[in-house]
Amino acid sequence: MIIRIALLPGDGIGPEVTEQARLCLAYLAERRELNVLFEAHDFGGIAIDRHGTPLPEATLAACRAADGILMGAVGGRDWDDAPVRPEAGLLGLRSALGLFANLRPARVIAGLEHLSPIKAELVRGADILIVRELTGGAYFGDKQLDGDRASDGFVYTRPEIERVAHIAFAAARRRAKRLTLVDKANVLATSRLWRRVVGEIASGYPEVAVDYVYVDAAAMALITNPRRFDVILTENLFGDILSDELAVIPGSIGLLASASTGTGKAALFEPIHGSAPEIASMDVANPAGAIASAAMLLDHVGQSELAFLLRAALDDVLCSGVLTADLGGGASCSEFGAAVRTRIDARLCRVDAVRSLVGVNRGMTA
Repeated sequence: MIIRIALLPGDGIGPEVTEQARLCLAYLAERRELNVLFEAHDFGGIAIDRHGTPLPEATLAACRAADGILMGAVGGRDWDDAPVRPEAGLLGLRSALGLFANLRPARVIAGLEHLSPIKAELVRGADILIVRELTGGAYFGDKQLDGDRASDGFVYTRPEIERVAHIAFAAARRRAKRLTLVDKANVLATSRLWRRVVGEIASGYPEVAVDYVYVDAAAMALITNPRRFDVILTENLFGDILSDELAVIPGSIGLLASASTGTGKAALFEPIHGSAPEIASMDVANPAGAIASAAMLLDHVGQSELAFLLRAALDDVLCSGVLTADLGGGASCSEFGAAVRTRIDARLCRVDAVRSLVGVNRGMTA
């Protein structure tokens, strides 16, 4: 079996963090004799420079054929005046592959509460998953700009809400069985439709407790009482904003991973941070979010044991005090990635030793 992974390093720090994630995946594959094939393709601003479009046909074809897609970041000031922005490639990829649900987890690792600018007693034990609808709302609506007047179409349909709601409820059922719909139903007609549809779907998940919170109140509660949330379900624009705010809870946007999924085989995995062109090629970016995204990719391709090992190795490194500059440390991007691979090796050796011991004991009792 070949696991095909399309790499879209993108722009800015994207290539640096993606490379560290790739090296971790390659190391795990080598140690466990998995046949993993990596294929890198132009995407975003660099694709505009080379091909005149942020999403070349060859890149899209490779993504369609892949078992998983690992992306770095797109965009930067170099393309501010381009006829089409690099971010259009990301929107186009989500639309073409039917990636309608964005999953953004954030948790505070025990012992690392001090990394958060929020008081430790507030963030201790926080573990939140934002499920964001990804292909509707204002980002995809009709856009008009005519002199001093502009508008963005903000449209949702029942099927769009139903499909992402089922993903959120299923996730809540596997977690703490709590789901919060975040909306602005006191103002927006679309939000009132969301409430009606989600309320109907909730009857099929009686074990999941559901509540409803306006987006402004949710933005405040994420900071003042993050433990009140388990799974947050919300629309595209609100989800984009809240999931970036979520990064303050564990301490850095560089720590957070995400997955964009749909009903097909293809799924996209990426850190939630931007391209940070001001630090590109300086080897100082935090690759933790990219590595965590690679762990989500492993879950997607049926390698949950290796996903657990990769997450555990990442936690080990963070808890050991090997931190990049955004977390107050002095480790470079490449040094951090190397430290994760060292911890992978240690954990794999431990697993192999236990399996060997269990095998010996079974032989002795046979």
